[in-house]
Amino acid sequence: MQDNGTIIKAVSGQYVVQSGLDTVVCKARGRFRFEQITPLVGDRVVFSVGEDGSGVIEEILPRKNAFVRPPVANLDQLVIIASNVIPVTSPFLIDRMTVIAALNNADCVIVLNKCDLDRADALYDIYTTAGFRTIRTSARTGEGIEALRAALAPPSESGEMRISVFTGNSGVGKSSILNSLSPEFQIATGEVSQKLGRGRHTTRHVELFHLADGVFIADTPGFSSFDTGAKDLCDKTELQYLFREFKPYLGQCRFRDCAHIKEVGCAVLEALKEGAIHPARHESYTRLYEQTAQIKPWER
Repeated sequence: MQDNGTIIKAVSGQYVVQSGLDTVVCKARGRFRFEQITPLVGDRVVFSVGEDGSGVIEEILPRKNAFVRPPVANLDQLVIIASNVIPVTSPFLIDRMTVIAALNNADCVIVLNKCDLDRADALYDIYTTAGFRTIRTSARTGEGIEALRAALAPPSESGEMRISVFTGNSGVGKSSILNSLSPEFQIATGEVSQKLGRGRHTTRHVELFHLADGVFIADTPGFSSFDTGAKDLCDKTELQYLFREFKPYLGQCRFRDCAHIKEVGCAVLEALKEGAIHPARHESYTRLYEQTAQIKPWER
């Protein structure tokens, strides 16, 4: 008997596949190794179940995206946690992640945490101006937690699942926010969860946790870290398309190969001058452009 499901956990060559309300422990067909294909958490798969109840992954359905660090597929959105108190988050760190998300057809939610200590007005202005869903939260007071919970949910009419992963520099409160969303995430504060049987930062595999109907959060090694290097970035000519607020002005510059940095007759720079593009975002674009320009094609 064959069925469709989603891999929610992968450990030592065994894959827990969820189908409806049921889960089945599966192994992958040997041909995947021959074809150098590794099933990933988040993969939608076709699997078969034997008489003994064990499962075999027969087919991996086409992926929306796939990442190496963490090894997860079909990620729908990055939840980027930032703060304006120790540690203060640089807009460049946020913008780097928004580019990675856009490059992989994933959405972004910007969460400004510790707003009971600092409202992070400058960051709020940057990302609302750029058109990102931006939520102020306080894990201590509970402000914004329900708005974040709503942002994690798939469209009500879709009936599908939405996979999110949390990222942000150390100390911004990722763990505290996850704790506020569900008691299951109390492992992140150093206590051992009886249900999950793990303590702080002992995760050695990726796992999807079911938070609510259709809502899944990826628990990753390092507890929801999301690592990227320069080689994960796009070619310098693609970068302009990954800054959403640039799009209305692309194709309107005097020169076809305009880099939007200091060229005469640049429509993007004109929009920057008029306030339609925030200076901090353009500064990040310039830094990323310089980085990607140094990467050789064979290095990608």
